[in-house]
Amino acid sequence: MASSLHALLDKIVKTGNLIVTGPSGLQSFGDGRGKRVALSFSDEQAMDEIAADPALKLAEMYMEGRMSVVEGDIYDFLALVKSNTLSEALTFGMVWRGMARIIASRIKMHLPVNHNKQNVAHHYDLSAKLFDLFLDQDWQYSCAYFNPPGISLDEAQVAKKRHIVAKLMPEPGQRVLEIGSGWGGMAMYLAESSGVDVTGVTLSEEQLRVSRDRAQKRGLTDIVRFELQDYRYLPPDKKYDRIVSVGMFEHVGPTHYREYFQKAAEVLEDDGVMLLHSIGQPYPALATNPFIEKYIFPGGYIPSLAEVLPAIEKTGLLVKDIEILPMHYAHTLRHWRERFVARKAEAVALYDDRFFRMWEFYLAGSEMAFTHENFHIFQIQLAKRGGVVPDNRDYIARNEARLMEFEKTREPLEKVVF
Repeated sequence: MASSLHALLDKIVKTGNLIVTGPSGLQSFGDGRGKRVALSFSDEQAMDEIAADPALKLAEMYMEGRMSVVEGDIYDFLALVKSNTLSEALTFGMVWRGMARIIASRIKMHLPVNHNKQNVAHHYDLSAKLFDLFLDQDWQYSCAYFNPPGISLDEAQVAKKRHIVAKLMPEPGQRVLEIGSGWGGMAMYLAESSGVDVTGVTLSEEQLRVSRDRAQKRGLTDIVRFELQDYRYLPPDKKYDRIVSVGMFEHVGPTHYREYFQKAAEVLEDDGVMLLHSIGQPYPALATNPFIEKYIFPGGYIPSLAEVLPAIEKTGLLVKDIEILPMHYAHTLRHWRERFVARKAEAVALYDDRFFRMWEFYLAGSEMAFTHENFHIFQIQLAKRGGVVPDNRDYIARNEARLMEFEKTREPLEKVVF
């Protein structure tokens, strides 16, 4: 007897080559064209659970090992499904679960309770050894910049820092604020390349420990400091010439966008420049994917420009430049996933097989969002008045050329100590 999952897949998979094997036997879906993807299920209940709530249960059944990909990989399956039309397969159960999640998400966004530190710790205070399995030498946990195409992950992460700093136009002696300072790589690059004084703020105790240790080892503690600090409570009387924020805005939430930019405007000098680098999606989302919300980034939300720009305008900040990077994060995530899977035994030893599958699904699903759902990176350059940014973009290439010369003489980065 065909399972409810068979019926669902029959509605979805019109093109492609999917084979599903379960307790009741084997069934194929699609027109047989393209790369063959084969799934295996250990029990009928797992198939029924996915059919009832695919947004959450697909990931959970994969995490638990009740669904396995025996030909291709989990990215191939997610991409195959997304390549087909999903709207015709929606059931009443899917719709009401989706509505319930939207309502819960809206309520949660407006609660006055501050879970920022708790949410950050859930992800960023995981073992440092986990991130060492797949990140580059400088531990950049944000989208790399593959310019020129085909460069390595390490080269692309350096190119990302170079591109951002070129847009910031820092000058020696200026004060720079980094909102969401990660493991310290951007702050150290800024200080060493441009002779600026950098303050980085984070809510992750593990990242704070690592970044302080790295700055001390490079002899930068006089000009680079890191604080365990919520950006919302930065003192208004301390001003900065430059502000940079990379991969942190996704944790702010749409009900706090205006507050975020108000604080940025408050601490930015009148002739200052800010560069915001964030994941974006093409349209405002009603709710975060339930798997991501529950297991990976609680409280996270991917914005659209339609949500961000009004908040900027209401604070009086001026948008000086917007750049969209469509596929660079897809390439970054592919590198991360391949490196992570190649070191599966170490990941399982750190946690367990379920955790490994959870993170493999997270990396694959995130990659698929960029290859099949038009997710992208946006970089927004901001200022408080006109005239502080050149009226053409030629200066970016000139600044990047200067930074490339600096990189040739920069002392190599040491491996992070756990």
